[in-house]
Amino acid sequence: MATPSGARDSVDFAAADAPLVLSGATVVLPTGTVKDGRVIVDGPRIAGSAPENARLIDVSGHTLVPGFVDIHNHGGGGASFTSGTAEDVLHGIHTHRLHGTTTLVASTVTEDMDLLAQRAGLLSELAEQGDIAGIHFEGPFISPCRKGAHQEELLRDPDPAEVRKLLDAARGKAKMVTLATELPGGIDSVRLLAEHGVIAAIGHTDATYEQTVEAIDAGATVATHLFNAMPALGHRTPGPIAALLEDERITVELINDGTHLHPAALQLAFHHAGADRVAFITDAMDAAGFGDGFYSLGPMAVEVKDGVARLVEGGSIAGSTLTLDRAFRRAVTVDRLSVEDAVAALSANPARLLGMYDSIGSLEPGKYADLLLLDRQFALKGVMRRGEWVVDPQLA
Repeated sequence: MATPSGARDSVDFAAADAPLVLSGATVVLPTGTVKDGRVIVDGPRIAGSAPENARLIDVSGHTLVPGFVDIHNHGGGGASFTSGTAEDVLHGIHTHRLHGTTTLVASTVTEDMDLLAQRAGLLSELAEQGDIAGIHFEGPFISPCRKGAHQEELLRDPDPAEVRKLLDAARGKAKMVTLATELPGGIDSVRLLAEHGVIAAIGHTDATYEQTVEAIDAGATVATHLFNAMPALGHRTPGPIAALLEDERITVELINDGTHLHPAALQLAFHHAGADRVAFITDAMDAAGFGDGFYSLGPMAVEVKDGVARLVEGGSIAGSTLTLDRAFRRAVTVDRLSVEDAVAALSANPARLLGMYDSIGSLEPGKYADLLLLDRQFALKGVMRRGEWVVDPQLA
C-alpha cells in the first residue's frame, strides 16, 4: 500500500527484508525525465518489475537520480587517500558517500616513487574489496611549470618504465594517470597506458596546442581539471585548452565549486565539449566534509580557510573541499544547467569513462541500485548504494 503524502515519517526506509518500490518521484532516466515515476529496488540492483512482496514507498515531491561517480578525489572527512591508513581511506570514502558519491576513484599526489608504489598496494586492496573503483595517479609525471600543489623536487619525466612500475604496483587497479605529455617519454607513456586499458589524462601541463593534439592521437582521453594547471586559452597560442575542448575523444574534468572556475568558463566547456563530454569532479582533499584548518596533501602543508584549500607555502590552490552534492546543486541552481545535463556530468559520463556504465551511472533495470533522493531545492535527502541506505531519508 502506498504511503499517504505527509506520512513519510512513519515509513521504515531502512528495512531491507523486502524489495522496494520508490514511487511518485521525478525520475531522471537516460531517455529523459519522467514525472510521477518509480524505481524498483530488489536486493542490490534495480528491477524491471515489482515482486509481489515489494513495499511501496511514496516519495512524491522528490527527484531520483543515479549515484554520483567521482573519478578524481584525494580524501575527505579529515582523512587522506594519499597518506592515511586503510581505515582512514574507508572513512574518507564514507564521508563522500554521505554526500552522494556512490562510486569513487582514489587519487594520489606526487610522492617518492617507492612511497607511491606502497600506496598503490594499499589502495589496490580496497579496490579488490569493491570499496573504490580504482586508482588515479596524479603526478609525479607533470610539468614543474604547472605543478600546482605538487612538490617540485619529486617531479620527474614520464619514463614509460617508471609509469609501468606504478601500474604493476596497482595490480590491475590503476584507472587513470595524469601526465604532462609534452615531457620526454610522454607520448610513449600515453601509448603504454592505452595498451593496458588505463586512462591517459592530460594535466598539469605546459603543452602547446600541437603537442596536445599529438597526445590525443596517441591515446589520451581525459583533460585533468580543465583550465586549471595549464596555459590559458590564447588567440595566437591556443594551447591545450582549445585542443582538449574541440576533440570528441576527450572527456573534460571540471571542478564546479565556484573557486576553481568562473561560471563563464564552465559554460564555455559545456558549449564546446557538449554535455556528454563533461565529468564533474571534486579534486577533494582531507577537509572535504570536515572543515577549515591545517592539513597535509602528500608532503605539502595546506591551510583551509573559508572552505578554500591553499598551500601554506606559496598560496597555490591545493585541491578542493567540494562534495558532489554541492557540485550538482550549484550546477542546476547557479549555473542553470538542466538536471539531465548535471546527471550526465556527475553519473553517466564518468561511469562510461571508467568502463562501468553497464552496472552504474543510470537508473536502469539490471544496474546497481545506486540512487539519490533530492528535495525540491535539490538538497540531498537520501543516499542508497547497492540497494542499502547510506543516508536514510527518515534521518536526513
